[in-house]
Amino acid sequence: MATPLGVNLSFCVKRWVTPALWVPLVREDLGLDLVQLSFDLVDPTWPDDLLDSLADDIRKETAAAGVRVHSAFVGLAHYTYNQMLHPNPRVRDVADNWLRRAYRFAAQAGVAAVGGPLGAIASRRDGREADSISAADSADLVARMLRLAEAAKHEGLAELYVEPTPMRREWPWTTAQALTMANDVAGAATRWKFCVDWGHGVFEPLYGRYRANMADWFEALGTTIGVVHIQQTDCQLDRHWDFTELGCVDPKAAAALQRANGLEAVPVFLEAFYPFERDDASVLDAMKRSTALLKTAFL
Repeated sequence: MATPLGVNLSFCVKRWVTPALWVPLVREDLGLDLVQLSFDLVDPTWPDDLLDSLADDIRKETAAAGVRVHSAFVGLAHYTYNQMLHPNPRVRDVADNWLRRAYRFAAQAGVAAVGGPLGAIASRRDGREADSISAADSADLVARMLRLAEAAKHEGLAELYVEPTPMRREWPWTTAQALTMANDVAGAATRWKFCVDWGHGVFEPLYGRYRANMADWFEALGTTIGVVHIQQTDCQLDRHWDFTELGCVDPKAAAALQRANGLEAVPVFLEAFYPFERDDASVLDAMKRSTALLKTAFL
């Protein structure tokens, strides 16, 4: 069975920034019909009338080309803030409202799901990192997730995603923590699932050289996984390279592992980031070559 393969629009940031630009590029140059929108292209805090117009543009351009926007992810700009685990509760409230605005825009654009990492606690002055966040922070995050699920239901969304990251300051970063979170939000008004990322699961500095692998995530989380991000990496940092680079992720082995765990129907999105100063032609060429390689593995 072929696994749905798409592309996260992270590679379009500051380049192909409108659907009139990225839709034909995805459909004709990459030969794909499935995308994941990045909120680095649209800020949900922009004025409502502008957002309404941009949502209409996405609906019209994708429908005309036969491209489906599966989901929308928070992107790098919002991710740089500590979001819903910031030490100041007012900042958490702002991050909460940002997501509500993101849900509204997604629904208007015909996108049925929204996801991304949820937050990061502040670092200690001595630089030492704890093995977990506090019980109070965890409880507050879960309470916010439950309220956000109500907001997503009101907008008509079908799913929400949490993306585990390989950092002790964020939550969750282990399969056990993820399963606890899944249990805590099991009764949410909108279903919460996980987006697992290859560059996160194989991060050796956190998990150890022989324990950093995606098999543990697929086996432990199973059907609570709703999306997979794939990238090339050296397992030493969260690189988000494309597959023209040499690294530790083998696309065919990745596809086989996903299928072996009964997750062949879960969509996979190439998520590659590029320096803004890199020339556009080389970015497009690298994306073409990478998607062609991924097609041989997943389709």
